[in-house]
Amino acid sequence: MPQLSALDAQFLHFETVTNVANIAGLAVLDGHLLRADLQDLLQRRLPYVPALRRKLAPVPLGLDHPYWQEEDDLDLDYHVREIGLPPPGDDRQLAEQVARLHSRRLDRGRPLWEIYLIHGLPGDRTALYTKIHHAAVDGIGGADVLAALLDVTPEPAPPPPVEPEHDQPPPGLAEMVARGLARLATNPAHAVRFAADAVPHLDEIPVVSRLPGAALVSGIARRLAGEGHAPDLPVLPAPRTPFSGPVSAHRRYAFVSLPLEEIKQVRKAFGVTVNDVVMAVCAGALRRWLAAHGGVPARPLVAGVPFSVRPGEGTGRSGEGSERSGEGAGRSGEGSGPGNQVAIMTAPLAVHLADPVERLHHVRQSMHRIKDRFSLAPARWLREFSESMPAALMGLAARSAFGLVGQAAPPINLIVSNVPGPQFPLYVCGVRLLGNYPVSVITDVSGGINITAFSYDGWLDVGVVTDRDMVPDAWELTDDLRAALQELREAEPGRPH
Repeated sequence: MPQLSALDAQFLHFETVTNVANIAGLAVLDGHLLRADLQDLLQRRLPYVPALRRKLAPVPLGLDHPYWQEEDDLDLDYHVREIGLPPPGDDRQLAEQVARLHSRRLDRGRPLWEIYLIHGLPGDRTALYTKIHHAAVDGIGGADVLAALLDVTPEPAPPPPVEPEHDQPPPGLAEMVARGLARLATNPAHAVRFAADAVPHLDEIPVVSRLPGAALVSGIARRLAGEGHAPDLPVLPAPRTPFSGPVSAHRRYAFVSLPLEEIKQVRKAFGVTVNDVVMAVCAGALRRWLAAHGGVPARPLVAGVPFSVRPGEGTGRSGEGSERSGEGAGRSGEGSGPGNQVAIMTAPLAVHLADPVERLHHVRQSMHRIKDRFSLAPARWLREFSESMPAALMGLAARSAFGLVGQAAPPINLIVSNVPGPQFPLYVCGVRLLGNYPVSVITDVSGGINITAFSYDGWLDVGVVTDRDMVPDAWELTDDLRAALQELREAEPGRPH
């Protein structure tokens, strides 16, 4: 009888015509794949992937967060679709099609996922666009769902030896209402607890952290609570950019593969981490784009960086994953836990620095401070704040807050995420996976650009989602990402910074 957490429900409530909470992946396969074969694979694997078997069971009057209910008769003809690109079927046409599909909301009366088999690519390649609602999974959970459909050899693996588990049905309507009323009665206590627990973390909360004295109050509260000294976080007012403010209903998409070995060479040369290099490459690319579109701001951009708070995975794992490439890949969905277990930290991207080495070390110092802070005091304020809100008011509050903050003072400029993946080949129905490019979320609050990277088999596969009106050509940013990596490779490690 699983129920959406308050944070999961937030991803349902903030959706509007323009703010759409789909997360997805674009898999490019080295060969032809038949829809019937894919449906047959799904038929065998779906019993072991709960997130793809569940649909929403709303609570009357919105008194409580919805429950998940198993779909008894999953219609694979609806969920697995097939389309073709017109000739020549190049990457830009593929990206245009993905952008259109990604901007469409999912049907909430069905399990919240769709797969599109896309034909017409040159070289007998096939694309697989898979989207799922953010209310059902976060980045790590989404990677696990994808892994459940993949094999490590061309020969599909047999079913697990254990019987699949099934959810208990959700409570009846009367019990749903009673539970909702009981939760409503506890919301004031949740709110008081959140207020008390949030004081040591005021400098982590967007918008609030910019209030005068927030950092000082947080430091005093942490010491009084016995948490000891944790690294202070910089106050980061997000500069206005061409991609700041409310987004439209239309998306642009582009993708690129960067050699992971080149990123590791930069990591080794400058004594930083892979994730530092990825962040610095993004900073360099954004500087190039801004220089060509209105000018570079005089201070850093502010990136929202998702961190996993999943138990047993350590702390400070950036990008809803970690900078560790290839660990834990090829899993079949077990052990990842349901729903969203993620926090958002803000990090400066030093686009104002012209020197690529200075940018890299600025990123390294900032991320080091954030990870140290996160390991000492994990940022769970987002989940706790969500729990403190009455479910019946959450939808209106979420949409109103997004509109207000997006118009007045967006706390971040964009989202940058780095998800780990397997460093060995994977297969779908015996067809080799060449690349898997993330397709993520942009909103009024997070800005009109999302750059998400996924490491796979020696490559860093990067997906760039933009708002069509703010950044009409997302391919410019992929070119800038290549150029920024090359700039770091040509930089001199021994030069002072």
